[in-house]
Amino acid sequence: MTELRKIRNIGIAAHVDAGKTTTTERMLFYTGKIRRMGEVDEGSATMDWMQQERERGITITSAATTSYWKGYRVNIIDTPGHVDFTVEVERSLKVLDGLIAIFCAVGGVQPQSETVWHQADKYRVPRIAFINKMDRVGADFERVLKQMKDKLSMRPLVLQIPIVGDDEFHGIIDILREKAYYWEEGTSGAKYEEAKIPEGYEDQVDFYRTEAFETLAEHDEDLFDTYVAKKDLPFEKLISVIRQGTIDLSFFPVLCGSALKNKGVQILLDAVLDYLPSPLDMPPVKAFDPRTSKEEIRKPSLNEPFSAFLFKAQTDPHLGLFYYIRVYSGEVKAGDKVLIYPPKRIDRIGRLLLMHANKREETRSLGVGEIGAVIGVRECKTGYTLCSTKHPISFEPMKFPEPVIFVSLEPRTKMDDSKLDNSLKYLQIEDPTFKVKTDDETGQRIIAGMGELHLEIIVDRLKREFGVECNVSKPQVSYRETITESVTAQGRFIKQTGGRGQYGVVTIKITPAERNKGIAIKNKIKEGAIPREFIPAIEKGIREQVEIGVYWGYRVIDVEVEVLDGAYHATDSSELSFKVAAQMAFRDGFMRGKPILLEPIMSLEIIVPEIYLGDVINDLSARKGKILNIESNKKEKIITASLALAKSFGYATDLRSVSQGHGISTMQFFHYEPKEEKAEQQDQ
Repeated sequence: MTELRKIRNIGIAAHVDAGKTTTTERMLFYTGKIRRMGEVDEGSATMDWMQQERERGITITSAATTSYWKGYRVNIIDTPGHVDFTVEVERSLKVLDGLIAIFCAVGGVQPQSETVWHQADKYRVPRIAFINKMDRVGADFERVLKQMKDKLSMRPLVLQIPIVGDDEFHGIIDILREKAYYWEEGTSGAKYEEAKIPEGYEDQVDFYRTEAFETLAEHDEDLFDTYVAKKDLPFEKLISVIRQGTIDLSFFPVLCGSALKNKGVQILLDAVLDYLPSPLDMPPVKAFDPRTSKEEIRKPSLNEPFSAFLFKAQTDPHLGLFYYIRVYSGEVKAGDKVLIYPPKRIDRIGRLLLMHANKREETRSLGVGEIGAVIGVRECKTGYTLCSTKHPISFEPMKFPEPVIFVSLEPRTKMDDSKLDNSLKYLQIEDPTFKVKTDDETGQRIIAGMGELHLEIIVDRLKREFGVECNVSKPQVSYRETITESVTAQGRFIKQTGGRGQYGVVTIKITPAERNKGIAIKNKIKEGAIPREFIPAIEKGIREQVEIGVYWGYRVIDVEVEVLDGAYHATDSSELSFKVAAQMAFRDGFMRGKPILLEPIMSLEIIVPEIYLGDVINDLSARKGKILNIESNKKEKIITASLALAKSFGYATDLRSVSQGHGISTMQFFHYEPKEEKAEQQDQ
């Protein structure tokens, strides 16, 4: 095993089309993992191995690989940038020690850039920011830096600035070393040379150098004393302080380059080794003992009991289901028995694999700090824990966003009926944001996902991977229900049948909550009004009713329910009677609380040449979209808007038509808000 201090588990994440996969491809080339650099546009990128990825030129599923750089082992996960596949980013960040957040030098901090950054904040992942595409017309390093501060509320530590002239990107200047770097043409970026700082950049270097030293001096007292005394600062000490501040999330190193033009990637790899943490630098992982619910920790050591987090499931036509794991402590070998939570079962590990995109290399063991795959365990889901049978623990499970769009799906032939059900089952195991249910009235299968592209990919995979052709309805919006007035209601479920009957009386108060707050249930029953063992049944009944809806049949959100009172019978009361009484009370109260329908609103960012600005705004107005902001970036305009999901179907195609193919748009879920009255009446 590579010693722990020489392991880096990193991810590459950004907005769609910022250059994640291209950067990863260059990293694999310079580390010797691949002999030829693939290109996203040509459909030859190593990490975009799915047929759908190569055809569309986008990353759909996160792909893992291992490479070596200067004696260090670098485990890399390349993640998607499209909002429909944000779950891939979420579950990767859960297990990563560090992240390279890539920003487009033209687009700046785009919507998905913000989403990824805040996801990394949630898991406290140390980051390096890499401003890519410095070769593009319209690239603006200073503008992107300002957006980082304003939109992400982060403290950048600028370590490099670009050398630009005549609208061309020539190289970079290292602020700390006070050197310029130029890459030799015709060497695929493999060779580069050091040089003096070019004329005209002295003031800029002095500004960022002073700013960097002041930031570092604040973080380290010894460095501060040296800086105040205006003594030479030891370079090794500077690297050490930057590393510690990056791991503490006190600041974020900022580098720049052009992955497509092969400039800056080797120095980015050096920064990964210098500044991002090894498994040893990360705090012990918190978990709990599922038998006692007491908190447990696992230190990154081979001497600790084995524990691993299962963060991704994948199907293979030859292997069936296999699972990606991150080992947090100890070691597991092929053939070992492991305990799996939450199912609380013991399984035997069949085979262990190291992954390189869709290629696999068998290994005898996986140890602490490693990322690999397991085969042979029974059906598992994202978020499960694998651990030693003698030392059971469970890591905190993950939560995933709810789908906002759905379609009905039917196989084209009756023979494919059972095959379709089986295929959908596997796809649900793979993707926690993909849901399948059967409509009670029509018997149709309803599939739900995060967007049009998400469901389009699912249907395409059903055809290509599972051999099931389907008829698909038009996309439908997943609305939500809520109320606008507080109501107190009572539910009475009393039945006498001659023998033991049913008796449950529940009084609740339903109050509108703040928008996007979800559901809160509070127990305010006086001691003795209802036996304690029936309280969970009341909450279960309410939550089940919330899921199936009341008026329109959509899930209820943004309400607070207080359980106020009730009555019971010593013989006839049961959990069922109180569950049903609670549902009756909730339905009655909801109907009297002036219910309204909520619709999903999408956040939309459009980049378009200035000449088409008026046409794009007119089109948005026709869809009843709201313009939130318009920024100028040289010859382009960046429009931020909000748009109802129901009005957004087919927008990308219409934008291309309006802008004669020059417009680019990205969309992600923003929030729920009341549906327009006319539309509401139509739905009723």
